[in-house]
Amino acid sequence: MLKDEVRTLSYRQAIQNNPHLFRDKIVLDVGCGTGILCMFAARAGAKKVIGVDMSNIIDQARQIVSANGFDDTITLIKGKLEEVDLGLGPNGKVDVIVSEWMGYFLLYESMLDTVLLARDLYLAPGGIMMPDSATLYLSAIEDQDYKEEKIEFWNNVYGFDYSCIKDIALREPLVDTVELRSVVCDPAMVKQLDLLTVKKQDLSFTNEFRLRATRNDYVHAFLGWFDIGFEACHKPVRFSTGPHSRYTHWKQTVFYTPETLAVSEGDVIEGRLSCAPNAKNPRDLDITIKYRVDSTETIEGEMQYKMY
Repeated sequence: MLKDEVRTLSYRQAIQNNPHLFRDKIVLDVGCGTGILCMFAARAGAKKVIGVDMSNIIDQARQIVSANGFDDTITLIKGKLEEVDLGLGPNGKVDVIVSEWMGYFLLYESMLDTVLLARDLYLAPGGIMMPDSATLYLSAIEDQDYKEEKIEFWNNVYGFDYSCIKDIALREPLVDTVELRSVVCDPAMVKQLDLLTVKKQDLSFTNEFRLRATRNDYVHAFLGWFDIGFEACHKPVRFSTGPHSRYTHWKQTVFYTPETLAVSEGDVIEGRLSCAPNAKNPRDLDITIKYRVDSTETIEGEMQYKMY
């Protein structure tokens, strides 16, 4: 992820171009990894930076912090946020929380629950979250060739019927890079998060969408991506993981439909997207997309997907 320039340079720009937000402040990095965000914050003038991570990478992060001369500013702690002592003293609060918590389709395997816990436990009144906004989008794409390879392949496997596997393949979203020319519809926003106010229960949601076709074509799948914003900056910093933007390691998320939808320019695909953490493993996602399009004929359907 360090090689993801869109991701890393956006964080660097948001932090280092706004030293007034960090100077003499206490900063908490949730899921600090190798410590890159901690060092951005220290370089921006933070008085104290605390990084927390459960993984063994914290051992290398300590070496990296030391090699770059930040031993006096950055403290790295291994463990679960809810179990460790941050050593904050009687005040017990931090001024800024930074985290790279996002997962595929924004919420898959994300650390957002932990970030919200950190906010509720440790963020001082008037404190800052970085990033502080996230927006999830949905569109629709033409993707006949790949759908034939990934889905329809199971109809006839060397002369045998493997169609029971087809249903499994349909229900598992594909994380991949999609070319902009494949996008058939204008995007619709399906969820917006304000990281200063969002609650854990808000991460289970159902929202309606309307996708307007921009040309005559066929729709083989829905496409999801997200945008991230650092709005507290004097000059807000934003980046997108959509097909119109530079590559990121999050790519986009493809939800294939059982049937092909024929659309003409101006047609509207109406629907509803539901998303919730899986009951057994909350890092997985259960997603349902219900849709209807009235074109040369009316087609409607509903698919339940699972990201695991």
